Amino acid sequence: MLLLAAAGLVAFVLLLYMVSPLISPKPLALPGAHVVVTGGSSGIGKCIAIECYKQGAFITLVARNEDKLLQAKKDIEKHSINDKQVVLCISVDVSQDYNQVENVIKQAQEKLGPVDMLVNCAGTSMSGKFEELEVSSFEKLMSINYLGSVYPSRAVITTMKERRVGRIVFVSSQAGQLGLFGFTAYSSSKFAIRGLAEALQMEVKPYNVYVTVAYPPDTDTPGLAEENKTKPLETRLISETTAICKPEQVAKQIVKDAIQGNFNSSIGSDGYMLSSLTCGMAPVTSITEGLQQVVTMGLFRTIALFYLGSFDNIVRRCMVQKAKPEVVDKTA
Repeated sequence: MLLLAAAGLVAFVLLLYMVSPLISPKPLALPGAHVVVTGGSSGIGKCIAIECYKQGAFITLVARNEDKLLQAKKDIEKHSINDKQVVLCISVDVSQDYNQVENVIKQAQEKLGPVDMLVNCAGTSMSGKFEELEVSSFEKLMSINYLGSVYPSRAVITTMKERRVGRIVFVSSQAGQLGLFGFTAYSSSKFAIRGLAEALQMEVKPYNVYVTVAYPPDTDTPGLAEENKTKPLETRLISETTAICKPEQVAKQIVKDAIQGNFNSSIGSDGYMLSSLTCGMAPVTSITEGLQQVVTMGLFRTIALFYLGSFDNIVRRCMVQKAKPEVVDKTA
């Protein structure tokens, strides 16, 4: 009886693997495709642009700093695979004025054709204790990280639905899956992206448009270097429990998942575990993906409890360490 049950389970899993490709979206062909990357002048955004360019795409780079854009354009063009490819640069703040964002997207489409893939990579980080952060910090991060993704997506979605083809990528963060000490402003802005992505995917899936949310860990970028200058000790110690990734590695995974139409894009074993743990009611690309989440949930939750315990210990140790000088002063 036990052998029969095991054989039935194996047959069921094999059936899922056979059926899964039939319900998964058709991969997006990048050769000749028009890819728009916001925040594309440096870091992960620039590496994503390079990865797409290597696969034959036409690129529109969008960022605020014109000098950095021009330098990024030169770096990307070194990776061309044919003489027809073009890198277009547009300097604009994607978080301030929707009408302006819509206009620049129209300009890009007039020059390079309809947008096949939009990668929302514009973003920034800020850390600090909740009561010490200025209220304006919360407003700034929601504007850049959230609205900076809403505006470009809103500008391309109608055409994608009309053409029945498209990919929209939102670059969140592992801090958008797990709230951490010092990231009350940052995490909330990155969590918001997931809510947007889930709702949008339900709207556009019937039109063959697929949304991908990327959750990269700490990545070796200029943004991380700037963030580390003001990180609280607790935040830094928690961050050091995982390795820092290379932006090229992150970019390759994001592009791969976007092409396949995968809703989640994660890096490494920690990233895979977090994505499974926090899947909730998130869309799945295949039956196989859903089955893997069901099977691994209990084990991953157990492991996560140890992680959470270690993070709490870090916070308590730091609190005790900071309190010691006060005790010494009172007894002196």
